[in-house]
Amino acid sequence: MKHSRRDFMLGATGALAAPLLPAWAHAGAFPERPLRMIVPFAPGGNVDATARVVGAGMTEAMHATAVVENKPGAGGSIGADMVVRSPADGYTLLVGSNGPLTVNPFIQAHLPYDPLQDLAPVAMVGYVPHVIVINPSIPARNLTELVALSKTRHINTGTSGVGSATHLTLIRLNAMTGAQLVHVPYRGGGALIPDLLGGSLDATLTEFSTVLPLLRANKVRVIAVASEQRMALAPEIPTVIEAGVPKFLASSYVGVLAPAKTPAPVLAALQQGVTASLTNSAIAGKLSELGVVAASEQQRSSAGFKQFLQAEYENAKQAVKLAGIKPE
Repeated sequence: MKHSRRDFMLGATGALAAPLLPAWAHAGAFPERPLRMIVPFAPGGNVDATARVVGAGMTEAMHATAVVENKPGAGGSIGADMVVRSPADGYTLLVGSNGPLTVNPFIQAHLPYDPLQDLAPVAMVGYVPHVIVINPSIPARNLTELVALSKTRHINTGTSGVGSATHLTLIRLNAMTGAQLVHVPYRGGGALIPDLLGGSLDATLTEFSTVLPLLRANKVRVIAVASEQRMALAPEIPTVIEAGVPKFLASSYVGVLAPAKTPAPVLAALQQGVTASLTNSAIAGKLSELGVVAASEQQRSSAGFKQFLQAEYENAKQAVKLAGIKPE
């Protein structure tokens, strides 16, 4: 049987066009290939560790490998922008947190994306509460005593940098308690704990997971945690709310997002995959070991996560304004 050149070209065109069809166009087909989970930070941090645990759960739940890729830089903006510019087919996801989602819009002058418009929330994973940590030599046993002490002497308090989530928490803490904790910004959190242990820092605001091993070794004193309830892994630490600061919550949250124009059926499938991962007892246990407080059922929904992000966006806007930070 002979085939004309025209027949060949038509067949070739069809073959080329077929892969261009989005996965969701084939009923029940999503996902057909591995998922890319972009972490906009270097390996080893809280977001990276959380992404790898959740990715393992999604791999099991969705029968498609979820591969974590680290794309650090510009406080998370490089990785986030990469996802924004990716095809809206559900195969490239952002595992995002405070910086690229709700803080950078107010501290970076030329952010190439709008996190509330250019990304579609899939599901919130959870959050790691911020804690107030002091060197054991500081004569304060609780937050009330630390606030009073800060009015009589400098309490040098480190954070992971100007405009970081922990810096904004420090700003709010000073404003709401009358404390005069002196900000000492670092470039990242790597040197914070060694300097705290060495005595060149009096205090730090950091994530609960960062200090948990040191707390167990009695090397630091954690005087308050900025969560609604005490942490199960350290129930002896009172909350900031218990210390007399109403509604004071602060954390580094983690959630999964997709490019804004991702079709609703694909978002729904991804949301179900994340939820299945989080409700897997083995995965939930690993996240708890990392100090991650699981998102509520409402926060795990796309709508609930969107509402959470909008509130965090406004909180960051107010804190940056209060601090007088100018976009650079």
